[in-house]
Amino acid sequence: TTALVSSLTQRCARCDTAMTGEVTLRGSVLPVGGIKEKLLGAHRGGIRRVILSSRNERDVEDVPKEVRDDLTIFYVSKVDDVFDL
Repeated sequence: TTALVSSLTQRCARCDTAMTGEVTLRGSVLPVGGIKEKLLGAHRGGIRRVILSSRNERDVEDVPKEVRDDLTIFYVSKVDDVFDL
């Protein structure tokens, strides 16, 4: 989804940003599982900004504090919210 939007809007996606979540045809961002593992992997891979479904916010509490402190996490409920980041 991020690559498609980047291509259609002619705006480059940031290389230090990752997004996870399932996007519906109506633009809602649904929660996914494995948030702890995904954030640990993103951190290890040099990602500094992560975009998650707002419904995954409680799952971030399972991530070690030192990893959470190194990441900037944005919570969105609609794919339109991503454009403002």
